[in-house]
Amino acid sequence: MTLAGIASAGEDLRDEDLPALADALGIPGFFDVHVHFLPPRVMDKVWSYFDSVGPLTGRPWPIRYRQPVDERVEQLGRMGVLRYSALPYAHKPGISEFLNDWAAGFADSFGNALRSATFYPEPEAGSYVRRSITDGVEIFKTHLQVGDFDPTDPYLDPVWGAIADAQVPVVVHAGSGPAPGTYTGPELIGRVLAAYPTLPMIVAHMGIPEYEDFLGLAERYVNVRLDTTMVFTDFTEETAPYPRDLLPRLRDLQPKVLLGTDFPNIPYAYAHQVEALARLDLGDAWLRDVLWHNGLRLFDA
Repeated sequence: MTLAGIASAGEDLRDEDLPALADALGIPGFFDVHVHFLPPRVMDKVWSYFDSVGPLTGRPWPIRYRQPVDERVEQLGRMGVLRYSALPYAHKPGISEFLNDWAAGFADSFGNALRSATFYPEPEAGSYVRRSITDGVEIFKTHLQVGDFDPTDPYLDPVWGAIADAQVPVVVHAGSGPAPGTYTGPELIGRVLAAYPTLPMIVAHMGIPEYEDFLGLAERYVNVRLDTTMVFTDFTEETAPYPRDLLPRLRDLQPKVLLGTDFPNIPYAYAHQVEALARLDLGDAWLRDVLWHNGLRLFDA
């Protein structure tokens, strides 16, 4: 499998091709900042949601990698994914600490995983976020759509402040895809960034479908980055295509674009995300940075 072959869309990239692709690019593997590992009972509920997402979005969403935890970790290793997150996310009050404890244990068990944590707007949020930072958390995740909360909620003031002070990246699902939420879109999270301009935020899914607005936030704020999760794939291009006139700006943001996939909760092969990025034809240097170097610089510097 050659890069030229991928760019010309002459053949489909397979999961087993990924290590050879990394070798062809001159990188050791892949650094994926948007991977989910959750307690099994919680993950089962997430999968049940995706099983019913057809009625919610008008299209089926079959989970490609519905495997036990150990097998999913092994699958990542076979594909050459050497570093990855776990990204728990709280959908209601009172569960963040449980999810964070589980994620800490997961990171202890699997050394390639970033120590991940989450939060929700609740009175104790500032305390447990600060405790997570003290305990060595490397990445946070929060989901405005699933959690259905306002990111400007006063309970989150100490959270954003602590994250900005500690410079621990936070993956924020603020875009209105796959379905809009009460608090999704660039306006409210933009107010958070205006209040905390050094916040190290990673925009999940590049802010799908408000791509240009979130691209603008990454251009405006020094520590705002974009993850590629599901963007440019055939699945997403059918309903929320990325505007091709934005690609020059995305190329210019080369140091701020990070590989993300949403593994295991994707309805296609993991390799298709990498293939979709290669087919943008933004250059091997851009691809090397997105697939490996940018994550390494951010988390393992």
